[in-house]
Amino acid sequence: MPVFGLAALWNGSAPPERVASWVEGLGPLLPMAQSLQLVVALRPEDAGIELKVEAPGYPRAAVERLAEDVKRSGGTFIELWRMPKAERDGFRASTFGGGTAYRGDERAAAARALEQHLTALSAKDVLPVGPPPSPMDAAITSPARPPERAAPEAQAPIRLEAPASEPSPAARPQPHQVPTAPPGSPQRRGRRFAVKLELEFRTELDFVREHALNISNGGLFVRTAHRPQPDSVVTVDVRLPNGDRLQGDAIVVHVVDDPYTGGVGLAFLSDDATFAQTLDGYLASLAGGVG
Repeated sequence: MPVFGLAALWNGSAPPERVASWVEGLGPLLPMAQSLQLVVALRPEDAGIELKVEAPGYPRAAVERLAEDVKRSGGTFIELWRMPKAERDGFRASTFGGGTAYRGDERAAAARALEQHLTALSAKDVLPVGPPPSPMDAAITSPARPPERAAPEAQAPIRLEAPASEPSPAARPQPHQVPTAPPGSPQRRGRRFAVKLELEFRTELDFVREHALNISNGGLFVRTAHRPQPDSVVTVDVRLPNGDRLQGDAIVVHVVDDPYTGGVGLAFLSDDATFAQTLDGYLASLAGGVG
């Protein structure tokens, strides 16, 4: 059964009790989850939680509710499964490496850890009591926290393909920004290649043999008259020209209903290292003009 990675991040401006309430309420919001694993990261500047949700299909309505609640609590919500694997792994390592794991039934303990840490962060941000600094002091010291701070906006879902004109994330850093691969990296999201690859994909009811028309490190597009519903999960088996095969789960992220050019866009879900290595090697051969 596929596992969907989600995450939420907060800094010292977030109300600790609201964050704790959000974590404790995860169970009722995700009743379709077969299992739920949590990882809590407490860092000097912020706190975060990663959710690994095992479910038969993507619970879109529940995830949208989770994202809205995180936004109201002053945090940032991230759909990790939308990232290419290498980028997702890098984000997990930098943000949740060394974090504390909790089972789904240990939500109360995870909530308490986050609440205590955010309370401590909030105390550090309290304005000092005393006379205002002199103009000379203001010129050589960092300003105190402004009396009002706008809550950060929840992060929009990460697209499989970003327009070339989109500003580089590095040019506009944000407190909770999701790191991306450096320019020129083979893991850079959005590099698509036109191909014609034989593949099979399975749903709970059907087995289909088709051709993929383009591929990237995030997913592929399949020309097919068989069009599963968005957010449904399929198992793919892609035959590469070098004899290797890509086998794993994928989610239907969009459907093109056209009698001649229609099909489905699939996003890879697999966290398997072999899958990632096989895909990276094939994309590198395409970039070098080999495949």
